[in-house]
Amino acid sequence: MEFSHRPVLLRETVELLAPDPGKLFLDGTLGGGGHAAALLEAGARVIGLDQDPRALDAARTRLAKYGDRFVAEHANFRDAAAVLARRGIPEVDGALVDLGVSSAQLDDAGRGFSFQRQGPLDMRMDSTRGTPLAERLAGWDEKELEGILRDLGEERFARPIARRVLSESRGGALTDTAKLAETVASAIPRRAWPRGIHPATRTFQALRIAVNDELGALSDFLAALPRIVSRGGRAAAIAFHSLEDRMVKQSFARLATGCICPPDLPVCGCGRTAAFRLLTRKAVKASASEESENPRSRSARLRAVERLS
Repeated sequence: MEFSHRPVLLRETVELLAPDPGKLFLDGTLGGGGHAAALLEAGARVIGLDQDPRALDAARTRLAKYGDRFVAEHANFRDAAAVLARRGIPEVDGALVDLGVSSAQLDDAGRGFSFQRQGPLDMRMDSTRGTPLAERLAGWDEKELEGILRDLGEERFARPIARRVLSESRGGALTDTAKLAETVASAIPRRAWPRGIHPATRTFQALRIAVNDELGALSDFLAALPRIVSRGGRAAAIAFHSLEDRMVKQSFARLATGCICPPDLPVCGCGRTAAFRLLTRKAVKASASEESENPRSRSARLRAVERLS
């Protein structure tokens, strides 16, 4: 399949990152190269990372016309600091991550992300490394799986779903994603099926996040921002999941927090100063026209910060 992906909140993201000729940006989730292309069009240089080899190939082809202003690496954005260090780059002028799964990945049945298509129990963003879902299910016990569905998918029927899924898996009946979706739906009372989404949506989301350790990767990336973003540089994150957006919001708030001494203390004793300032007090959401053209953008939340000089 041809890898194509429409970037969300493109105009808003570029405005917040403020690219100029000569500036260097890190795109931690290169995908089809949409955001990177906009930064390059503004004259900036871009280092793109992606853990999906197909996405990298597509982006390299699309962005080849920018010559040596664009380079791409097969890497997870959690390893951004290590990639920059290996290239002898101490800091970048901006960093971006566009979280979650892309339309191209969902549409490829062979990746195992979609409950609407029959595919293998895989769900790895990087098909060259890591442990596919089938092997994970063989290693999880019922309590572990219940916790994953509850905490990462906010699934209220986590316990019966976990019990039914592991029973089917260990009995050899859970052979593909279509069967998994059917099993999940059967564990939820019909009257309790959510409106507007497939009953397996939250379970598939939770399993994908767990298989790829997406929250762990995001935590590592956010922790690295003070080391990789230069003074006056900016960082932005686009989240589609409430847990990810909450992590970004709280991390950006901590980075922008100065003195934390009690208000009645006459002199600051903590010595803490803010390293960044918030560029977005509230998350930026897609416009009505973008939502109409690209329904996936409805759940997108964009936040950004600037490192203080």
